Amino acid sequence: MNASETQDRLAIRDLIEDWAVLRDARLWDRFRKVWHDDGVMQATWFQGTADEFIKVSEEGYAKGVRILHFLGGMNIELEGPRAIAQTKMTISQRGPFDGVIADVVCTGRFYDFLEKRDGKWGLVLRQPIYEKDRVDPVDPSKTISLDQDILMMYPEGYRHLAYLQHKIGYKVKKDMPGLDGPEVEALYARGKAWLEGKGL
Repeated sequence: MNASETQDRLAIRDLIEDWAVLRDARLWDRFRKVWHDDGVMQATWFQGTADEFIKVSEEGYAKGVRILHFLGGMNIELEGPRAIAQTKMTISQRGPFDGVIADVVCTGRFYDFLEKRDGKWGLVLRQPIYEKDRVDPVDPSKTISLDQDILMMYPEGYRHLAYLQHKIGYKVKKDMPGLDGPEVEALYARGKAWLEGKGL
């Protein structure tokens, strides 16, 4: 690995770590800098531009929505000025399940499309992959009762997260990539095409 590639990898790692810390700290001016101007965020509860994501995240926080992120290992594929980064992560959200406050923890990966423009790496597209999730009451003496019709509307990888988001009024996307299946295979193909210089 040459010095230039090492610098690129370090810059990408810093960018991805900054995303999680700055987003959860709501330091939006600094958070905006990890994105290119045309950057797009995909999530269970939101799909749109980085600027729109900042706006709806702040609106949600004002309404009591609490979503936090934790990062694990990372894999970076570099091809000239383009990269695909996959980062192990958890998304946690606390909220009411019919009156019982509980934590949902969803494990997966951030699958990021990145590009170096004018010497600066930035996010062009973030597509999470949702692998598995669970819900636990904050008070272990409490019991959660879930509406199975709502729960089973959503894929296995994020159905408890989707349940909570559905209940608090978000329109949740039902075809996000999971641990396996056609959605994640299509995402891998899209990533390969990106590294080959094709458009999104």
